[in-house]
Amino acid sequence: MVARRRLRAAGFTYLTALFVVAVLAGGLALAGTWWEQIAQREREAELLFIGHQYRRAIGLYYDSTPGATKRYPPSLEDLLKDPRQPATQRYLRRLYPDPLGGKEWGIVKGSDGGVAGVFSLSEAKPIKVAGFKVRDAALEGAQKYADWKFMHTPAAAGPGKPAAGAAPMAPVAPPALPPGSSMSTPGSSGFLQPPADGAPPREPDNNH
Repeated sequence: MVARRRLRAAGFTYLTALFVVAVLAGGLALAGTWWEQIAQREREAELLFIGHQYRRAIGLYYDSTPGATKRYPPSLEDLLKDPRQPATQRYLRRLYPDPLGGKEWGIVKGSDGGVAGVFSLSEAKPIKVAGFKVRDAALEGAQKYADWKFMHTPAAAGPGKPAAGAAPMAPVAPPALPPGSSMSTPGSSGFLQPPADGAPPREPDNNH
């Protein structure tokens, strides 16, 4: 009888120990997932910051192009020292590595074959899919980090202002006038006089 009680108590203790181990294992798994998500969010924030630094540096290089035709940098190394400028001109302190995809970046080519932007080579799914800043609004809904393109887009030309690299507009010649006539100026008597009610317009009186 005593032996049975001892066996029953031992079995109960064993089951309790197994339950405690299972609970601890589940808690450790949840904690591991939680810490992994925190680390991924930190790398996401770092990617957004570094990507913007590259985008900003590319924009500064582009806008600093001498002349009307703007150019993208041929390589990322040109952001460290602009070879076109007589004095040392840096747009980026150093070449930052991709915090998610490794050291190398994917390159977005511009219309002139230069570097218009960068992107991560990571195929992982982002945690952040909404709530971006205005400058990163195009990243919303991306299915992988490789879809996060950090590109410099030249500002559109305003009204009456030619786009960067466009040829200046040629002056427009005034319309030809019949022989013996002259162009009128505002406030002179060369304009047609306003008609009276129901009367056709009359020519100006040049005898004044």
